[in-house]
Amino acid sequence: MTKKTISTDQSRRDFLKTSAATSLVAGAPMLFMKNAHAYVNEPKGGTVTLGFNVPQTGAYADEGADELRAYKLAVKHLNGEGDGGMMNTMKPMSLKGNGILGKKVQYVTGDTQTKSDAARASAKRMIEKDGAIMITGGSSSGVAIAVQSLCQEAGVIFMAGLTHSNDTTGKDRRKHGFRHFFNTEMSGAALAPILEKEFGKDRTAYHLTADYTWGWSQEGSIKKYTENLGWNTKAAVRTPLGAGDFSQYITPVLNSGADVLVLNHYGKDMVNSLTQAVQFGLRDKNVNGKDFQIVVPLFSRLMAQGAGKNIKGIYGSTNWNWSLQDAGSQAFVKSFGAEYGFPPSQAAHTCYVQTLLYANACEMAGTFNPCGVAGALEGFKFDGMGNGPTEYRAEDHQCFKDVLVVKGNENSSSQFDLLKIVEVTPRSKVEYAHDMEGYAGNLGSCNA
Repeated sequence: MTKKTISTDQSRRDFLKTSAATSLVAGAPMLFMKNAHAYVNEPKGGTVTLGFNVPQTGAYADEGADELRAYKLAVKHLNGEGDGGMMNTMKPMSLKGNGILGKKVQYVTGDTQTKSDAARASAKRMIEKDGAIMITGGSSSGVAIAVQSLCQEAGVIFMAGLTHSNDTTGKDRRKHGFRHFFNTEMSGAALAPILEKEFGKDRTAYHLTADYTWGWSQEGSIKKYTENLGWNTKAAVRTPLGAGDFSQYITPVLNSGADVLVLNHYGKDMVNSLTQAVQFGLRDKNVNGKDFQIVVPLFSRLMAQGAGKNIKGIYGSTNWNWSLQDAGSQAFVKSFGAEYGFPPSQAAHTCYVQTLLYANACEMAGTFNPCGVAGALEGFKFDGMGNGPTEYRAEDHQCFKDVLVVKGNENSSSQFDLLKIVEVTPRSKVEYAHDMEGYAGNLGSCNA
């Protein structure tokens, strides 16, 4: 203590004045704090704004369109409109159907373009210009990791959309980020026993891999689990996101000696690479005395629609499927179908659930303060959301639940009945230690 005492209020004003000046000099976003208990974009009126950041253009635009449909439906249900969807099945639940903490929910949108820089720019705009208190969305792990980091710096919660890379809740985990989607480690653990059962232990695989964090993670997990079975990896070739024409990458597979092609691609990239692989005659080949096989580790119904008949009989994993018969899934399918005229994708399901989970956490905490919201989500156990009993693990904010192994339906009854569930792998078979080698990270502290 110095002899000259400065009042607490004066000290706080001097500190905020200095911090604001520093932010302006550094070009960093200013934090809109008025007192020690304030936080970024604290809702003052009768509304609260959420930011929906999805790929509206680019290779993952189909996923983004369905994500946006789901977000709009979630807002409708939170505001007490429509049939309520999963608000009728979620448990425990604190939502009241009158918005979030009595404030009507409104939203703004951004286009990630499936590019990290564009996604950060649109998220920054929604936070600074539009007053968004939570950001959610994306269909790329590169985007998710970039936006999650931004939200940590800016002091808002990030509810990840489609992000499957282990890094999102592994080495790049953040206190402000939460993921409901499963990851590549879980895909590998769930898929490998089925691949062994269907194709045997003596196989030679050739990987084509999207050249960014998700593709690397997916390739690594599938190699890990299939090589443990006894499979050999002939080659692993990286391909650019949005390549369109994959013929130059598929041609070398023909004479490589491989008898399995693993397509670590997603969205339109998977549609194009799979279609071209079939056109090149890979599925008609016999190599090493075995019928040639193609595996797509991460499936979606939207991808299956794009690939058409080429998807038949091909194995993969998925986070959720509209054909599930539990009460939560059917409530969501009914609501989404009534709103849009067709069943939802896993992209839609994930984003709808993330919105409800955020809103419910605010109600549980009694505040929009990100520290309170994060505290409510950490270790939260719930059910009735379409994946069975589920938990947000406190140590890494990864959601743990059952994982679906599917294959392309060979006798589909409609344009939507494209993926057949062949195995529901229980959580106990896909869970791993939060500090396992290669996955450990530091959440950091809450930034309000």
